[in-house]
Amino acid sequence: MYLYIFNHDLHQDLPMEKRPLRKEIKYAALYWFVRFLIFSANLLPRKLWLSFCGFLGRVAYRFSPKPAARMITHLTIAFGNEKSSEEIKQLSKRTFVMLGRNAGDILRSLSVKTLSDLEKFLETHGLENYEKAYAKGKGVMFLTSHLGAFDLQITNMALRGLKPNIIGTALSDPKLNELLVQYRNAHGAIAIERGRESVRLFKALKSGGSIAILIDQDTKVKSRFVNFFGKPASTPVGATVLALKSGCAVVPTYIFLDENLKQQMHILPEIPLVYTGDDEQDLIINTQNFTKVTEDIVRQHPEQWVWMHERWKTKPGEEIV
Repeated sequence: MYLYIFNHDLHQDLPMEKRPLRKEIKYAALYWFVRFLIFSANLLPRKLWLSFCGFLGRVAYRFSPKPAARMITHLTIAFGNEKSSEEIKQLSKRTFVMLGRNAGDILRSLSVKTLSDLEKFLETHGLENYEKAYAKGKGVMFLTSHLGAFDLQITNMALRGLKPNIIGTALSDPKLNELLVQYRNAHGAIAIERGRESVRLFKALKSGGSIAILIDQDTKVKSRFVNFFGKPASTPVGATVLALKSGCAVVPTYIFLDENLKQQMHILPEIPLVYTGDDEQDLIINTQNFTKVTEDIVRQHPEQWVWMHERWKTKPGEEIV
């Protein structure tokens, strides 16, 4: 999560051998800063630690003018007709604070060993929705987003014995990416780089297993334009393709930090798949349905989504089809 605060371009940087010295220094500093935070995460009581991490979020807002400006721009796209410019500015500040706090919980969770440890600060709602979907025997696709301490959902699933395959875009810095993979692979989850091992994912679903995937960002993968906050947004369709081919149950999940500093993970009812007989229409309709659920969730907790990401960057005709 801190990687989003300090450098939103980690997924789109130059290959390591071509990076200039200043970027090498920046990545090295970021890596050791993250390692320091990991070391420090459990030295303080949780509430004090989260307060400190929220303070770091405020500092990041103050000294990260470009990400802060992008955040205000994107919040204006989403809420410009509903909120004043001052309300949007205040929301952007709260978002940085919440990013810091949620990152703090992710860092502390590295010491979690059991489900009872996790449940000291995380509550799970809607397990019956997963159980109903799992009972169909065609596998379960957890559809989530970059909201809140989203990686804690993987920890939760893994500690419950679900052994989810988590699909995500690799970070361009090897050391930072290694930290991310180690975290996601803990407790039995399996981190898989987006665009690779599609056959493995299909087999996992066909055998009744589970995967977790995020489609709420504009990335350089096969995409289609669907509506997101009233504006066309290039959206990955890999999840839709996999769901349509496997017939798996698509189950939305999300997590947020409440006002009492308790993490709340929700597992929602399955999203029914639509089959029209037209492959392209099926791709667009189902991707739109998935995205609409994501938008509804973000609307409920806008201060905990990654608004500095350039969600509407790709223009029509530039998408990968």
